[in-house]
Amino acid sequence: MDLPELPKRLFTLGEEPEPVKSISYHIDDTKLFTAIRGALHPDEYQKLRDSKLGVFLKFKELNFAWASRLVHFMLCFKLDIKKKYELWCLVGPQPTRFSLIEFEHLTGLNCDYVENLENPRCEVTKEMIAFWQLLGVGIDDGPTTEQIITSCKRCSEWSRDDRMRLGYLAIFT
Repeated sequence: MDLPELPKRLFTLGEEPEPVKSISYHIDDTKLFTAIRGALHPDEYQKLRDSKLGVFLKFKELNFAWASRLVHFMLCFKLDIKKKYELWCLVGPQPTRFSLIEFEHLTGLNCDYVENLENPRCEVTKEMIAFWQLLGVGIDDGPTTEQIITSCKRCSEWSRDDRMRLGYLAIFT
């Protein structure tokens, strides 16, 4: 059987770069997850866990560190293609695609088309400004991981909605 002509690989076999830090490098820092678990009431944490973003909490709970090795493998065997939101790599002689479609199926996150990815429109509401003030950060700056951890320690008097916002923000961090 003749193999089809494939695009060239980005790295020569045997000369793939070693990962400087794995994807699980930041996941292994349990301070953020411990802080958010302590900040939310049990029913709030369960609601966050059952949400579309809860897949990341489940990954953490399952010690899903092998994903970093899989992604490193895929990047080392990546094919040089022109499509912006697809990753093609070789698994043996077989080309394999990983796109936003597969990412959506794997994570359950909404990967619908966004008109302008460079400048997604987001209306800044008074409620949003008030939340950023609770966090103690500027609306254009956004919080650091340490600021979110600090907010988790002092959010017990916040409304349920604001604690849930903090939980969702922690996942994105």
